[in-house]
Amino acid sequence: MAFRKFSELILARQTLFALPFAYIGVLFAGGADPATWLWVSIALAAARTAGMAFNRVIDADIDARNPRTKERLLPRGEFRPATVWTLGFVCLAVLVLAAWRLNPLCFYLSFPASLMLVLYSYCKRLSAASHFFLGCVEAAAPVGGYLAVTGELSGFPFLLGGIILTWIAGLDIAYALQDTDFDRRHGLFSIPAKLGQKKALQVSAGCYLLCLAGMVGAGMIAGSGVFYFSAVSAIALIFLRQQMLARQKDTWRAMQVFFHINMFVAPLLFLGTLVDGFW
Repeated sequence: MAFRKFSELILARQTLFALPFAYIGVLFAGGADPATWLWVSIALAAARTAGMAFNRVIDADIDARNPRTKERLLPRGEFRPATVWTLGFVCLAVLVLAAWRLNPLCFYLSFPASLMLVLYSYCKRLSAASHFFLGCVEAAAPVGGYLAVTGELSGFPFLLGGIILTWIAGLDIAYALQDTDFDRRHGLFSIPAKLGQKKALQVSAGCYLLCLAGMVGAGMIAGSGVFYFSAVSAIALIFLRQQMLARQKDTWRAMQVFFHINMFVAPLLFLGTLVDGFW
């Protein structure tokens, strides 16, 4: 029971589906030895868990007032805030340790990455650009995976980061449609609350188009083949279906399907890259 509640708190299943973010960076860098794969996995899992923990505890008061989120574990009193704060900071320590085991560059970059994980949840109180800040946080995964192998800064990993940034931003904008009225009433910032549903969906679709363009560009630069571009084509169909779902009247029900099919995007891109590399 305790493990189930813990998994629900940090959305453990989503962490598993986020691992390909970092793995894509490793593959585009040419692959790595088993130890690097291990520490990259540990770093990603720790970062994801820390981010979810901070988000849940920082937003606990907001979640308690929102009909959609009032049944989450913290508003229900299933966890003490101090416990969740402790979990978040322990995971940040694990992230820094894993980065140190990879290489000096990853170690130094783990500190601004940790700061971003804490600050994200405050962004919706300050700016509608919070969707893009979340995208930046998630974009650290492929950038980190690439740098874990090379240990040197270059432009290409940031192209990979841009793919994740635009995907997550487009996704989060569509997700925020559910809370448009709530955000306006409580002084929270989001693109749907600021621009309205129609314009917000246009911004979301634009983000998805930029994401697909980045995938194509990265594949062309890396000399990827048919398996990679087949995966990108499949992802394009998922994006199209998501945009259609986001335009349905029953937003809540549509979002259940929206997020279900979204879980296939990162694994598809990872498998396409992996198979293409072996082939």
